[in-house]
Amino acid sequence: MFQIDALRLLVTVADTGSFTQAADRLNYTQSAVSRRIASLEQRAGGPLFERLPRGVRLNPAGHALHRHAVDVLDRLARAEREVAAIHAGHGGTLRVGAFATANISLLPAALRAFQRARPDIEVIAVEGRSNALMQRLADGALDLAVVSDYPSGLPTAEGVTTTQLLQDELLVVLPREHPLAATATIDLRDLRDEAWLQDPPAGRPTLLDDACARAGFTPRKLIRIAEWTGKFGYAAAGLGVALVPSLAAWAVPAELVLRPLDGLLPHRTIHTALPATPLPAALTLRDQLHATADGTAVR
Repeated sequence: MFQIDALRLLVTVADTGSFTQAADRLNYTQSAVSRRIASLEQRAGGPLFERLPRGVRLNPAGHALHRHAVDVLDRLARAEREVAAIHAGHGGTLRVGAFATANISLLPAALRAFQRARPDIEVIAVEGRSNALMQRLADGALDLAVVSDYPSGLPTAEGVTTTQLLQDELLVVLPREHPLAATATIDLRDLRDEAWLQDPPAGRPTLLDDACARAGFTPRKLIRIAEWTGKFGYAAAGLGVALVPSLAAWAVPAELVLRPLDGLLPHRTIHTALPATPLPAALTLRDQLHATADGTAVR
């Protein structure tokens, strides 16, 4: 394999037509240039220059290697500029992860403001559970994530730091025809006979379990629906009710109403997560997420 310094020397000798002038340009001695070119020709399997009475010029093999050397050096120069720009927060790609309900309104609103301010940065967004997102941050596959402490506490990963973003309260979603739909605040115990729309993770307590236990009852019936669109569809059809995090409120269709609940109910805490050495662009988006959370009434 040809060394980068040797390729740079080849291009310089070809440009100047002289070992001596190349030595001056690169701050080498003339003998050092001669030795390095001889070593390069040995690796190439034969001469690369014609030695002339006054200077040198590329031979056919030299022209072939010179063409590739120019391309390689140009690519390296562009790579250096791109990496420097990324570290300075200009240009490049920002990889962002979030859990499902953060992708309904919180992250999109922050990304819209971020991309208006930084159109030079390409954002790649992915969705996943908080523990998986934290691990991807630790593995270097993400630059920032929005994570939650639900259902089993805030996950941790080596080298990843978190900052609290907001507290996400629970609301109940009801069809507009429901007898309690006009009630300003609902006592959860008044819903003890309802069917609940939920997809509980295997072996893990849920916010619904905790809320109902605090209210002194166990849900009579669970209808296992995983996606929020499905839960909203079932609720609109009058087939059940559901607890909805406030982050999901923006997606609730017009046929449904959201109502706050009485009493001390469980909530989840939302955090931003960053690797040990965050990119400047990731810090900018983190700040935008906090501005969005502070300035937007997420209901």
